[in-house]
Amino acid sequence: MARSPLTLAASVTSALPRVGVVSVAALTESAAGRYDSALVGLDDGRSVVVRVPATAEAATDLVAEVRALRALTPGVRALLPFRAPELLGETGLDRARVVVVDHLPGYRVDAAHVPAGPGIATSLGAALAALHSLPLSVVRTEGLPVRTPEQVRDDARRLIDRASATHRTPISLIARWTRAVENDDLWRFEAAVVLGGASAAAFLFDDVDGVPTITGALEWAGLSVGDPAADLQWLSAAPDAAGEVFDAYAAASARTPDALVRERARLYAELEFAKWLVHGYDADRADVLDDAEALLRSLADGTSGEDIVAVSAHGVDDAIALLDRVPERADAAGDTSLQTDTYAADDLSLWSEELPADTTAEREPSSAADQTVAEPPSEAPADDPERTQPIAPVDVDDFVPLSFATGELDAALAAPRERAQTSDWTEAQAEVDSARAADAALRRWLAD
Repeated sequence: MARSPLTLAASVTSALPRVGVVSVAALTESAAGRYDSALVGLDDGRSVVVRVPATAEAATDLVAEVRALRALTPGVRALLPFRAPELLGETGLDRARVVVVDHLPGYRVDAAHVPAGPGIATSLGAALAALHSLPLSVVRTEGLPVRTPEQVRDDARRLIDRASATHRTPISLIARWTRAVENDDLWRFEAAVVLGGASAAAFLFDDVDGVPTITGALEWAGLSVGDPAADLQWLSAAPDAAGEVFDAYAAASARTPDALVRERARLYAELEFAKWLVHGYDADRADVLDDAEALLRSLADGTSGEDIVAVSAHGVDDAIALLDRVPERADAAGDTSLQTDTYAADDLSLWSEELPADTTAEREPSSAADQTVAEPPSEAPADDPERTQPIAPVDVDDFVPLSFATGELDAALAAPRERAQTSDWTEAQAEVDSARAADAALRRWLAD
């Protein structure tokens, strides 16, 4: 049963000793019955808000919010362009936790009612950018949750798997979400201090010089380090203002630009339907399951054939555009055919004793004497110049192509040795030496 405002007002005197209550009024806070709340006026002129959780889930969130408000030290609050509630006191009521915070004046605007153009939209973008620019130590020092991009990605995977396991999620949506989760580019973001999925209604506005301006923010229970896109998912419900909010957010952000923040925000918004489905499945509530299933079917119809992250196709136009960045290559001057002066002098000596440079390409065997070699080595001393005899040019049938692999080259060189079994030693040895000489010359040429 809901607690009356008078009961809540009485608990304020327990949480804040030596204060008097002069007025009390009910306060819904758009909390959908999760809290019993009241706005209480004190005798020192202050207005405070007292809250008591009405459900176990709300009790958990209230504990998290208390920790978050404690993390917002005066130094941290000075970095924000808007106010956050200040924790004034705590007490107990019927085994429930009672929290008292100061009251922040202002009005709220639901996401569906955020207008396009400057004002509310631009103020929201700038406020979120300021929040996401807070030092990560604000969260870490208090021991609040810290999630890396990979952990955020894994959370999304698990939720998709759970939604699929209910067998009540359209296959097209499972495939759409899975493609997004497996896209590595989507998850290259810089983690930041976030509210953890706060909606537009979490911010309070006041008119400053006739322009709606954010003056405060509520719903701090999700304060953590995570994906900035989580605080922008509500923009799927504000299509008219989404562009202005994202532009203002990017302009005011001091962080590394996030090219796919909109796509992740869209994914999180769609996964909210999956969370609703999983909640109904875990709670065994047929009404929630039916509602979630209807929402998912509608979403599947509206996103048929679309991907959350557009696939970039590189076509002819992209290839032509790249030509401007390719440096021009200077054409080689002169003849690029094989030149004999590329060889080392030692290699050329294997082909001919004396061969004029200007007649090398034209020289052909003129007689049988040019195609013979000396007899096997004699008793001449090692330094005897007569020991080295000129080697005849290689027969074209024995020439080893450059495309041969090592094994093929060895086989080619072994062919003359096989023929030596049916021929005299002198002719076979000449063929082997000729092939080796050609190979040595060609390898030297390739190395140069």
